[in-house]
Amino acid sequence: QVQLVESGGGLVQAGGSLRLSCAASGSTTFSYNSIDWYRQAPGKQREWVARIRSGGELNYADSVKGRFTISRDNAKNTAYLQMNSLKPEDTAVYYCKTRTEYGYEYWGQGTQVTVSS
Repeated sequence: QVQLVESGGGLVQAGGSLRLSCAASGSTTFSYNSIDWYRQAPGKQREWVARIRSGGELNYADSVKGRFTISRDNAKNTAYLQMNSLKPEDTAVYYCKTRTEYGYEYWGQGTQVTVSS
């Protein structure tokens, strides 16, 4: 079992920044895992935001490319999502997901990000 805890959400004005954290614990070798960030706005489907693979490869959704940066600190079993130039349309609950080397996937409980105009 793997537990993920997101933190760092909050209320910010448009143009501001937030850094989300995703801390992993449990039976996993964190450095072997990929980490994804997703978000879900009210009334909308959950959408993928960014990924960092075990080897460090990064991928981003077009809607956040150039504004968001995903990173990881394997020594702390933690992944991050730095969000800059935030827009009201970035308002959502943000979730992290990890996929282990064995193919199991685990989700966190989510953290709310609200961007005011």
